[in-house]
Amino acid sequence: MVEIIYQVAIQVFAFLFRFVAPFNHKLKLGVEGRKGLLDRLRASFKAQAAGRPVAWFHAASLGEFEQGRPVMEAYRNAYPGHFILLTFFSPSGYEIRKDYAGADFICYLPIDTPGNAREFVEVINPRIAFFIKYEFWFNYLRELRKNGSYILSFSSIFRPGQIFFKFYGSFFRKKLGYFDHFFVQNQASVSLLASIGITSASVAGDTRFDRVRAIASNARELPEIGRFKGAKQCLIAGSVWDADMQVLIPSLNALNGKLKAIIAPHEIKAEEIAGWRSKLNGRSILYSDVAAGQDPEGFDYLIINNIGMLSSLYRYGDMAYIGGSFGAGLHNILEAATFGLPVVFGNKSYHRFQEAVDLIEKGGAFAVADESQLLEIITIWASNPAEARNAGNVSAEYVKSGTGATDLIMLKVREAMG
Repeated sequence: MVEIIYQVAIQVFAFLFRFVAPFNHKLKLGVEGRKGLLDRLRASFKAQAAGRPVAWFHAASLGEFEQGRPVMEAYRNAYPGHFILLTFFSPSGYEIRKDYAGADFICYLPIDTPGNAREFVEVINPRIAFFIKYEFWFNYLRELRKNGSYILSFSSIFRPGQIFFKFYGSFFRKKLGYFDHFFVQNQASVSLLASIGITSASVAGDTRFDRVRAIASNARELPEIGRFKGAKQCLIAGSVWDADMQVLIPSLNALNGKLKAIIAPHEIKAEEIAGWRSKLNGRSILYSDVAAGQDPEGFDYLIINNIGMLSSLYRYGDMAYIGGSFGAGLHNILEAATFGLPVVFGNKSYHRFQEAVDLIEKGGAFAVADESQLLEIITIWASNPAEARNAGNVSAEYVKSGTGATDLIMLKVREAMG
């Protein structure tokens, strides 16, 4: 019965997805990107793959892509003759990484209807399929099992409150049963899976640690950022939303120019950014103006109005505020931590992120409830740089100690591929 409800719900979702799309830019991109996709795949995919074994990597969005990237790149190095397919569910992943050179074919994942899943898997015929973190689509998993594909999940993390572990979660447990192996982030996840009869699971950790270490090793030099910072301490505010800025702006204003700040919004909305600039005391400049030739020296705030720079900005920071935790969920704190920055974020939605919990316990990160708590922490770091560096060293060491997940995953891949 639950499976029937799921199949009906997926059909309703597909209809609503198309119906609402004209009124939502992000949904519109997703609908348009999926138009005729299966026809295009039927017409050209097999010719492009040219008989090579296909490895399919699926990422929900940009964050999962970055999480999966170390494994994709390791797979490419290990099997240079294989064909790599990368799919996304969300436009925020596909539109930014549709030209990623590490994959041979990149597209949206069609909605998980029985017909779409059957045809998609039949056309691509993957030898191995990787699902990054979550994204447990029932029809695709069932078709992959029928196809004889080897199915891996990595960087996943499970909690007692999830539906898989409820007495009414048998249908959702069935989805997990299609996987050949789970690489999870902690032992608690292994134990939870074992409690529902899934024993093909092991702890590898989080591949994001491998990714951020690689980012730190290859971070771009940005001379214009160095000119903006000058000799002052600098706070990097990464992936911030309006809820974050409502806390950040009063804190920055209270510091009266004692440090500079680089602000990178999670979404680029010109009107919202203009509102933030009007509330900030001090001079602010857009990165697009800097790129056009305006000198950033002498400004207090630099607003990054593009996507893709953030990971290279942290090398210029002395401390970091990471957004999202006053809303749906905390964004990536590891990118800042790997550069040895102490990290602060909101106290509402960070508990499901293991790295946030760990770093708070170790003293490399701090959660705040409001602008007064944020101001207190930033003031301490600004007035006592040694204390900031000590907390930052904790962050950097934590990332260093967490690397190695990709190597563990690739051992299993080599075993499965024979």
